[in-house]
Amino acid sequence: MVIPPPVRPPRVVKFLKPYVLKMHFTNKYVNAQVIHAPTATVASAASSQEKALRTSMESTRDVAAAAKIGKILGERLLLKEIPAVSVFLKREQKYHGKVKAVIDSLRDAGVKLL
Repeated sequence: MVIPPPVRPPRVVKFLKPYVLKMHFTNKYVNAQVIHAPTATVASAASSQEKALRTSMESTRDVAAAAKIGKILGERLLLKEIPAVSVFLKREQKYHGKVKAVIDSLRDAGVKLL
């Protein structure tokens, strides 16, 4: 007699934290995007490369630019009715400097962090 394997429930973790914040910093620009993990699509993004933002920023790569990108991303998330995101940090990223500026300005904009 063959015993079938137990039926396991689908992974719930993906759907508890569906929106993930990912940041990328180059020598010239700051990029941040929120990805909907179950569908692997970009829900919202902000970058210091955008022409509308470049004119209003002094520098496109410092901590002030990172804070402005976080604020703009937070406003765009609230317009799309995304109230909370979880943060994904790469191995070399620490909660300091530009990373801290983006996360704190997101929090100040009204987005909850999981």
